[in-house]
Amino acid sequence: MSPRAKRGGGGRSADRDDLIDEITIDAHGDDEQLWAFRQAFEDNVAVPSDGFVIGEPVSIVGFDYDGNARRGLTARCRRADGSEHIVAAVDVVLPGHAAGGRYLAAYRRWLGLEPVSGVDAPSERGRKHKVAEGDLDMDGPVELVLLSVKESAARCRLLGGERVLTLRATRLWKAVPAEIVLVRPRKQWSYARHPYLSGEIVSSRLDVAALRLVPLAFRAEGTWDPKEEYWGEEGEPIDEWAKPIIARGPRQMFEMEQVLPGMDPDDPESDPINESNELKDSGDPRGARALLMKLCEADLRCLDAHAHLGNLAFDHAPKEAIRHYEAGVRIGELSLGSEFDGVLPWGLIDNRPFLRCMQGFGLCHWRLGRFEEAQAIFDRMLWLNPSDNQGVRFLVGDVQARRRWEDQHEDTRRV
Repeated sequence: MSPRAKRGGGGRSADRDDLIDEITIDAHGDDEQLWAFRQAFEDNVAVPSDGFVIGEPVSIVGFDYDGNARRGLTARCRRADGSEHIVAAVDVVLPGHAAGGRYLAAYRRWLGLEPVSGVDAPSERGRKHKVAEGDLDMDGPVELVLLSVKESAARCRLLGGERVLTLRATRLWKAVPAEIVLVRPRKQWSYARHPYLSGEIVSSRLDVAALRLVPLAFRAEGTWDPKEEYWGEEGEPIDEWAKPIIARGPRQMFEMEQVLPGMDPDDPESDPINESNELKDSGDPRGARALLMKLCEADLRCLDAHAHLGNLAFDHAPKEAIRHYEAGVRIGELSLGSEFDGVLPWGLIDNRPFLRCMQGFGLCHWRLGRFEEAQAIFDRMLWLNPSDNQGVRFLVGDVQARRRWEDQHEDTRRV
């Protein structure tokens, strides 16, 4: 452990000294003071938070101290691919506007380290510098894949490449992860070695094949036999939708791979989808949306994130919700292909994110008066999951009769 720095100077340095005194006032020795810093970080540094480690953009998941005074505080970081790693807290760079930056700056000063240039330095000078000429072609539109979206900024990657950058533009709030936006650039710069671009969004489109995603894997799970299904009470007529499915006979069952970044299979409490639902139910839809966006940024193949983003928008903005649902459906279809004839039972729980996306996609088509599209989606769902745990069979009659969604199913619930 480095000795605590000799204090002195004014301005920002004096502010850090005051904060160090406030944090360590009742702590004696390095170990107690490190525990005090850990508690201060837990109380005052909001996580997850955007940040950088050696110039790489990451999501800071949390700070900790394991009792090793030589190592000091650590930070758990999540890369864009969903992988997590532990680094020394002093290797973390927070954006200059982040409220937790002053605590990280105080911790560095307590260690006797110099301020991080451009982040906890007292001025904005040097924070931003022009990206090298030729880095992006500023003379024409740029195509970017949206990974996650905030109100005025989006994390993107260049179409056809791996490089990630932050886009600042208007009209971003309704943008959808996995869509490709055509941007007319205005300015480019870098901050803490991470590239930024500002510009105007000219258009957007969904072209999942162009994203170069690895299709979700399938696992065979035995044979589905219609003779083992319940089709109603004995003697009652079979519903019309079920007759061709029964006639087709036994088919192979599959379970689709589910991608859920940050989920610990040994800890059900770590489920980020449940966390987002709890945020929504507690009156914090923005927090729920932000968490779901982080899942998309970690891996666009997180279908449940697309489904629940659609759910957040469904009641008040079906034209926005349908784009979230469609993104999930199209990403899932990369695995199905055009010849898929198997069954994806709801009972195999990793199939549920894809089926949720399909249900929301169909409901939005119906709500928007697109009856033929809604009917095709619901028919497909019944073939994929004949047990119909989502209740699609109760909707097909109204859709075929061209009854308006508002008149018939204002209380339709998505499972």
